[in-house]
Amino acid sequence: MATANTPVLHPDLTPTQRDCLDALPLIGNHVVSGPPGSGKSLLAAHRAVHLALTGRPTVLLSRSNLLRQLLRDTLQGLAVPGAPVEAATVHTWVLRRFGHGAPRTQDGWFDWTALTHQAAASLGEDEAATPHLVVDEGQDLSPGFYRTARLAATSVTVFADECQRLTETNSTLTEITDALGRATGRAEISSNHRNTREIASLAEHFRTGGPGPEMPFRSASLPVVRHYSGAKSLADDIATMAARHPGDRVGVIVNSPRTAADLMRRLERAGLAQEPQLYSSAASAGRYRDLDLARPGVVVVHRASAKGLDFDTVVIADAESDSAADPTAATLRMAYYVMITRARQRLVLGWQGTRLPRHLEGLGGWVQMR
Repeated sequence: MATANTPVLHPDLTPTQRDCLDALPLIGNHVVSGPPGSGKSLLAAHRAVHLALTGRPTVLLSRSNLLRQLLRDTLQGLAVPGAPVEAATVHTWVLRRFGHGAPRTQDGWFDWTALTHQAAASLGEDEAATPHLVVDEGQDLSPGFYRTARLAATSVTVFADECQRLTETNSTLTEITDALGRATGRAEISSNHRNTREIASLAEHFRTGGPGPEMPFRSASLPVVRHYSGAKSLADDIATMAARHPGDRVGVIVNSPRTAADLMRRLERAGLAQEPQLYSSAASAGRYRDLDLARPGVVVVHRASAKGLDFDTVVIADAESDSAADPTAATLRMAYYVMITRARQRLVLGWQGTRLPRHLEGLGGWVQMR
């Protein structure tokens, strides 16, 4: 197996992204950090292709199934003959590696301590089949996962941003590095290629911890905080946005499955040029499970599935659902940091009710109030 890095240059990467990719050796464990919009998911896909060229099985992992679909589609555009890469969820990979009887804890998630012992017991048994693992949005997984992966993989490369830790089983960059071992390499990318300066500036209001990322140069209109009189007003506004920008992807992020279902019914009756899409983690297959994230139109997703995605326009549909939350709470701030940074060009923070939610107060010159 090759041990020196073999650069594969792709035109869709910036010079900084190419430099980051080419500096990563093809052996050892590595953690690459970067803010939203820095291209971590794209780099993760490229990194997986690089590793597959060594001839060893390579798997690109995410916790979210919707992100897996996006990564799968990205990999299809990077395919190299004879070097296949699979995009899989962590759940699927664990069941394949350890069997459907893989031990679990009382909360239903995997028992990483038991799996680590199993991985250690089988170490070196099938060396040729031991894969390279590349993990996107790695902050969503616990240190226990990385202790297991360290023994179950030839190498582990993690792309992560600890300011986006929304899952209950999450890790800081230090925890990931410690779990993978002292020799783990660290790299960082910093440029924001997704958001406008106005959107990134608003996101900074909600970011928690760490040094501030570089502000993008691209500029557009200010984000909007918009009051809706009801569900019909919200759906009508989304339909108007989609009609005004027919080539755009409009991401509608909700906090309630009931809100998502109601919006979907209304949007389906709105006569949109493109059929709206809804992702439901409860669906096992079909229309509400397998989405086309590349085509224009409206996509309705729950907050838990939004990470790693991006849209031309983002509508945070039900900010009033957070009215009772402490506006200074780290979990709330992280949630809005993630949702806001999904937007490439336009952003609407929508709310209903009689009083502006506290976490939307005091936004000053960062937004327009409507």
